[in-house]
Amino acid sequence: MIALSLFVTAFLAATILPFSSEVALFGAVEAGLDKETALFVASSGNILAIIFNYALGYFLYEKTKTKLLKNKITKKALHVGHHYGYWALLLSWLPLIGDPLTLVAGMVRLNFFAFLILAGALRIGRYILILYLN
Repeated sequence: MIALSLFVTAFLAATILPFSSEVALFGAVEAGLDKETALFVASSGNILAIIFNYALGYFLYEKTKTKLLKNKITKKALHVGHHYGYWALLLSWLPLIGDPLTLVAGMVRLNFFAFLILAGALRIGRYILILYLN
C-alpha cells in the first residue's frame, strides 16, 4: 500500500498538479519501504507521468494551437522549447518549471526517445540525490 501511494503521488507530482513527490518519498522510507524500492517506485511513477505530459503536448497541440498562441506565457514557453529544445530539458527535473517543460517537449515534437532518456535520467538522478545525500 505504501508503494502504491508513492507511485500515485510521484505520478501526480510530475503533472501540473501541485504535489510533492519528495515528501512522499521520505514518508515512504520512514514508513518502512526500503530505499531501492522507493527509488524504483517513485521514478516509475514520475517517468510515466512525463510520458503522459509529452503525449498530451504532442497530441493536443494541433487541436489547441490557435488558442495556445494567444496566451503570452504559452507563446514564450513554445519559443523556448523550439529555440533551446533539449537544453531546456536539462531544467526538467526542477520543481514548478520542470513539468511544463515535459509538456512543451511534446508540443515542439522533440524526439521521444531522446526526451525520455534525458528527462527520465534527470528524474531518477534527483531521487538518488534526495535519498542518498540526506
